[in-house]
Amino acid sequence: MSKSIMITGGAGFIGSHVVRLFVNKYPHYNIVNLDALTYAGNLENLKDIENRENYTFVKADICKAEEIENVFREHNITDVIHLAAESHVDRSIADPMAFIMTNVVGTVNLLNAARKAWAGEYDQHRFYHVSTDEVYGSLHDGGFFVETTPYDPQSPYSASKASSDHFVRAYANTYGMQTVISNCSNNYGPNHFPEKLIPLCIYNIRHNKPLPIYGKGENVRDWLYVVDHARAIDVVFHNGATGETYNIGGFNEWKNIDIVRLLCKVMDRKLGRPEGESEKLITFVKDRAGHDLRYAIDASKIMNELGWQPSLQFEEGIEKTVDWYLANEEWLQNVTSGNYQDYYSEQYEKR
Repeated sequence: MSKSIMITGGAGFIGSHVVRLFVNKYPHYNIVNLDALTYAGNLENLKDIENRENYTFVKADICKAEEIENVFREHNITDVIHLAAESHVDRSIADPMAFIMTNVVGTVNLLNAARKAWAGEYDQHRFYHVSTDEVYGSLHDGGFFVETTPYDPQSPYSASKASSDHFVRAYANTYGMQTVISNCSNNYGPNHFPEKLIPLCIYNIRHNKPLPIYGKGENVRDWLYVVDHARAIDVVFHNGATGETYNIGGFNEWKNIDIVRLLCKVMDRKLGRPEGESEKLITFVKDRAGHDLRYAIDASKIMNELGWQPSLQFEEGIEKTVDWYLANEEWLQNVTSGNYQDYYSEQYEKR
């Protein structure tokens, strides 16, 4: 194998799509999927590639430095694509320390392990840190986030991700490690854990449950289909310039309330309900503390320098996403019930 790439958080939503892409596209790479299998990590996301010769799953926690160093040694890790993170803002408000441990300490543990393993040969290895547009704070009166936008995180989640970004840059500047960072807008698509807006609404509409919307639903987000994000990560990993940051977005802004209404319309049609029936489920709730009003990414740099661009318009992506969730009811039931943990036990602990 020409490379042995550790993809952290590879059993999660975005990570599983990145793992699948790399395993299928690069048979000469050994792909090591490292995941702690917390609530959002689900090995059923990768059943289609779990027996490939160039794929290895390792259950490990990035918060445990010794575990990570062992993985670097045992699998001769040559590169890292770091996606593992606590990522839900509501959870960060309830438990900030969990986000500090995973997103900050976990990232530094990975950097330390890479620094130790690659000492004296940094130019032959790459540490790619995948971050979020939330580190930039909130946009109000037009404009877009660019790679040089000053950081202004507004939640414990975005503060922890901003800190991890700074540590990655510090290790590049201090030790000469070859790093690259990308900051992406909101993702949607198959395998998304149903605490996030789009899968939550699909699930609740399917089961005639209320659709909770913060405030008046006026918050604006830029949305990107998860497979397009995986393609962008592939491009940045292979062709991105060392030390650079790339913003990844879909030029696709939607208010939360408009997304929910679109989902209601699509779901009513696919479920054979009268049009407008599901909109009756919309329920406005008290706004979240520190809720950023608007995010919008200017992805010109990655498009102009690396030739990447989104492949789907939002309406088409929503159709594909809804179709996937309706066709994978068992996956959704397993995730919401926690039965996916049994899959790990069956596939790995009992072998």
